[in-house]
Order: sequence, then C-alpha cells, then structure tokens
Amino acid sequence: MQGFLLLNKPKGITSFGAVSKVKWLCGEKRVGHTGTLDPMATGVLPIFIGKATSLSSHLLDADKTYIARIKLGVITDTLDITGKVLKINNVTVTHCDIEKTLTKFVGKISQTPPMYSALKKDGVRLYDLARNGETVEIPERNIEIFNISILKPLDENMEFEISAKVSKGTYIRSLARDIGEDLGCGATLTGLSRINASGFDIEDCVDLDKLTRENIGEYIMNEEKAIGYLDAVNVTEKQAIRFTNGGQLSFERLNKKDFFDGQLIRVKYNDLFLGLGVADLENNQLAIKCVINKI
Repeated sequence: MQGFLLLNKPKGITSFGAVSKVKWLCGEKRVGHTGTLDPMATGVLPIFIGKATSLSSHLLDADKTYIARIKLGVITDTLDITGKVLKINNVTVTHCDIEKTLTKFVGKISQTPPMYSALKKDGVRLYDLARNGETVEIPERNIEIFNISILKPLDENMEFEISAKVSKGTYIRSLARDIGEDLGCGATLTGLSRINASGFDIEDCVDLDKLTRENIGEYIMNEEKAIGYLDAVNVTEKQAIRFTNGGQLSFERLNKKDFFDGQLIRVKYNDLFLGLGVADLENNQLAIKCVINKI
C-alpha cells in the first residue's frame, strides 16, 4: 500500500501512536508523519505510506493554523494543562489587555521552545532531560506569526480562545507562556487543534477511529497530491525509464526551460508521478531527489 493520508489525530495519543495504528491498519512498515502534535492536541496530521515516505520532509516547512485555548493565572512545567502546576496567580486583565498583547506577537519574532519537547541537546531529547529533573539553556529560534485573533473572549474560568497562523518551528505552548508573561499573570495551554497544515484543512481529514483494515484504502490518496504545489515536467518513456533507474535528465531535452538552481520538480510520465528531481544548473540537468513510482 502506498500514498498520502490526511488524519485527524485524536486527543490522548501521540503522533507516533497514530502512525503505529495506521501501520497496523494498512499492513505497511514504512509509514511516517509530518509535523508532530502533542498528545493533548488534535487535528491535521499528514501521513505518508510506503515509498511515499520519501516525500515527508517536503511538508515540514509548511505554515500551519491552530485554534488554541489559553488559561491565564496558571503556570505549569510543560506549558500546558497536563503538566505540574508551578504557580497560580491572580488575574486582573481585561479583554482589551489581551487584544493589545496579541498584537505584539504578530510578525517575525524570537521564541524559546519548551523544555518538554522533542528537540535534542547533545543527542538527548529535551523531554527526557526534563523528566530526569535536568534543565538546560534552550536557544531561541526565529519564527513568524502571520496572524492571530481572539475567537472566544475571556470567560469566568480565565480562559480564552485564539486562532493563529504560524510558520514552521512555532510552539503554541511557548506562545501561551509568552502571552501570559506579557500580561503579567502567567498562562498555560488547555486545548489545541491544528486546523490547517500544508494547505490541507481539518475538513479534509479522516478520524482515526473511522479507519479499518477494510476501508483505509478508500482514504489513501495519490502521494502527488501532497506536493502538488511544485512545478512539474512531463517526460518521454525513455526519459522516464532513465530517471527511475537513477539517471539524470538533460535540461536541453525537457519541455521546461526556466529552472532555478535547487528547484524541486515533479517528474511525470503521462499521468504517472515518477518522483522528484532537483535542478542542477551547474551541470545543466535535472538530478534525482527521489523515485516513487516506475513505469
């Protein structure tokens, strides 16, 4: 089995756990996801199956949109409500205070990832260090928040809900922490749903509990759908054979001429997606990035 699956990851399961379930359902060992979601989070989790796993890295740089629920006055070690409560503060902020604070986070900013994350320090996952009671200095990373808005105002439980479109590498838990710090009362994340990733909406996804061994094939799409935003070049039968056997393709013999160096190109023979090529201007050729299908 091979292709691309858009999964709506349920709450209470890791992304790895979701992938393991898909492996079992489709009977394929090679299954991978793009864009990890925390166990408490739900939403869009793109999954590649079979040879299509070679394409997974090409969705990691995509922008994502989240709906997040934030509770003011509570600070936890994990930056979300599943963690140990470290401090509880009084909250005296207003809706206008929150609106003013949110504007400070729109644009290109620096953000410190959570200690409880899958990032590595000297080869060790940060969450493993945290669970052992160790703390290390975590370098800031440059991210971008394209827009952020309030969906539900502050309620009697001191919680409010936002929508945020963000760049790769953005931690919404860190965003909740930083919002709380700016408001002077602290905050933690109490709910999170990724509603868009790589241009795919939550409405396009299938719930994990809806999948069975008998019907999973109905939801697996052609892997080319995942990278349809890339330019394509159509090749002849001889070129298709050469490409899928490991041979580069000369620009002079392709029906596309306006390449830029390092450009990723979908290589197709008629309607068959063969794989990805990468433009090599120095050698005037389309080199092989990955081969997915053969004629």
